[in-house]
Amino acid sequence: MSLACRTVTRLIKRGCAQGGYTETPSGLCYTFNFWSLCDTFVYFSHHRITIPPSGWTNAAHRQGVKMLGTLIFEHTESDPDGFRILLGNIPRSSTSRCEASGSIPLSKHYASRLAELAFQRGFDGYLLNFESNLPCQSDQARALAAWTVLLRAELRTKVGPHASVVWYDSVTISGKVKYQNRLDNYNLPFFIASDALFTNYFWRPSYPSLVSAYFLSIDPALLRDCPAAGGSPPDVKTMQAIFTGIDVWGRSQYGGGGFNTYRALTHIAPQSLGLSVALFGQAWSWESEQDKPGWNWEQWWDYERKLWIGPPQPGEVVPVPDPPQQPDGMPDYNEGPFKPISAFFADAPPPDPLHFAFCTSFCPGVGRSWFVNGENVLQTEHSWTDIDKQCSIGNLVWPRPILQWEFEERKEEDLPTASTAFDMTDGWNGGNALNLSITRGGSKAEDAAFCSIWLPVQSLTVTAQKSYEVRIVYKTKAGEDVDLDLGVNVKPLSTAAELTVDAPTVTDLPHGWSQQVSRFTPTSPSGSVSVAVGLIISFVAQDPSLPCNFTVSLGQLAVYPSSPLPPASIGTPFIIWAHFAAESTVGRLANLAGTLTWGTALSFPLISPIELSTRDREDPRPAWILEDGLPQSLTFMYFNIYIVPHSSDVGVLDPSSAMFIGTTGLDGRANRFYVEPQCLPQWLEQETGVRFYVQGVTNHGEVVPWERCVFTDYSIGSK
Repeated sequence: MSLACRTVTRLIKRGCAQGGYTETPSGLCYTFNFWSLCDTFVYFSHHRITIPPSGWTNAAHRQGVKMLGTLIFEHTESDPDGFRILLGNIPRSSTSRCEASGSIPLSKHYASRLAELAFQRGFDGYLLNFESNLPCQSDQARALAAWTVLLRAELRTKVGPHASVVWYDSVTISGKVKYQNRLDNYNLPFFIASDALFTNYFWRPSYPSLVSAYFLSIDPALLRDCPAAGGSPPDVKTMQAIFTGIDVWGRSQYGGGGFNTYRALTHIAPQSLGLSVALFGQAWSWESEQDKPGWNWEQWWDYERKLWIGPPQPGEVVPVPDPPQQPDGMPDYNEGPFKPISAFFADAPPPDPLHFAFCTSFCPGVGRSWFVNGENVLQTEHSWTDIDKQCSIGNLVWPRPILQWEFEERKEEDLPTASTAFDMTDGWNGGNALNLSITRGGSKAEDAAFCSIWLPVQSLTVTAQKSYEVRIVYKTKAGEDVDLDLGVNVKPLSTAAELTVDAPTVTDLPHGWSQQVSRFTPTSPSGSVSVAVGLIISFVAQDPSLPCNFTVSLGQLAVYPSSPLPPASIGTPFIIWAHFAAESTVGRLANLAGTLTWGTALSFPLISPIELSTRDREDPRPAWILEDGLPQSLTFMYFNIYIVPHSSDVGVLDPSSAMFIGTTGLDGRANRFYVEPQCLPQWLEQETGVRFYVQGVTNHGEVVPWERCVFTDYSIGSK
């Protein structure tokens, strides 16, 4: 997989789905959790076309990261397809010879089909990986560059202006595979034709500077795209479009990869030189260790955290293996001690909730249980992995909370210490909670009994003059010697920005959880405003001379546009129908298999009949106003599926007695669930009929009440 950082430079991640780690829903598997450092993710395999799994695409888009598939041609057996992609949909293509007269014909047929595939599956473009010598040499290389231009145009038409085509540094203008490990004249036409170049990994420390100098020597007119639709100015490539490759496995890589990856990053210098970085094989932390005795997910998580963000404790030394011996004539390594990957890139917030509602349950994509409104509805023996359920862990609170005194007069005092950890035994919606442990040492100061701290949880970029709603679900645990008071708040991350924040409303929820809801509005005249969403935590210690500690569990955080005030018509999402289709007629429900499908809709409050005679034809005020975020109102994050015994002679059933059997997301279809025997309870063996319930969870994190959900029945002998 591949990464690209988003402020000064970018990070592209390329992940290989073949051979290394496996993705299974029944177990704790590899997940990627550092999206805020990443601009683009390439889902890679050695199949001709790799379509990213929808769960990975959803997780990337949720945090503002592009997801690319892969188009790959390797070895001579790919030559016929290499011609076919240029020539279009013809019955057969010959690779035995090239026509002596005229160049290779060029069709946009497959460029259009690939763009349509990206649109239908929801991803954002392709990595083009041509690692096979082209039989027609330079003539075919030119045709391939021209076809790349066609692919970019088709993607922008069908997917949108954000679509991307990345060229991998392999084939040169001669038509031969010859890795350049940098941008130069041999691969320049392919760089010009695409959106970005992903260089090979065998570069020397001097190469990044050579690339910078070479790029600056290129005529800027060659780096300018055709004018965009609508008359907007054309894009111009910058050095950020050059992704210098790093193989985390260290194969012929300067520094050797792994925990020595920082050595290569130091020479690319993304935040100063201006080049971007492409990481290949970032799952090295899992693949290199997974077969060792005693290896488990917790050990991997610690290993992964150290590689990306450093050790848990500041000042802790991370041991680094000796790097490979330098070839003769090369200088010794001089990059200093270990630095985590995050040290080289800037953290970026998710998309503006005005356009893409922000909601997190602080889930890393794995778990051992499943919670619905605080109730544990599933306890597994083997755990689970579902990338579709992965969301932000809170980029300002994890892995190291940064506390601040709420009042200036305490700024000279030592702050309490804080740490975070996943709690997979409790949660609100999803698989876990994020526990924040806070400890304050004893103090004999006169005012030490009462303290108030600011705990930022998540950074966001919001739009000025637009109102948002923030909702947080939490629970606290403290000893009898400490009284706690929490309040959700939003603060600007810039002194130039201003906000108005309403006092929160507090609601008690089941299973010891609480909810706070507040409304805020950036009052800056225009533009985007960076804010931090968090908690003001006030606490009173009965004996301030003694250390005190307490825990805050974060279950869910959501930020979304505020509902408009009347007379706007606000749509309420619900599930309108459901249907179960069995694969075959079964004699025992324990063997039941089939597909459960359903539809969703919006309902509006009833309005009284409008008599035209009572309306002024010249009145410029519409009879009703629809909310701006209407399309978002019909968006669901996922659906929970339940089952309960049912027969025709039974009256009304209580849906709360139904048994949870799974959620959507694994197969990429939002409104479909595969029912398989292994997900059904054993008690079905004695039953003749069942009822399936479909329960939605909105993009605001709200579990839809049962009265807005649906059910469908199935009996033995039905089809």
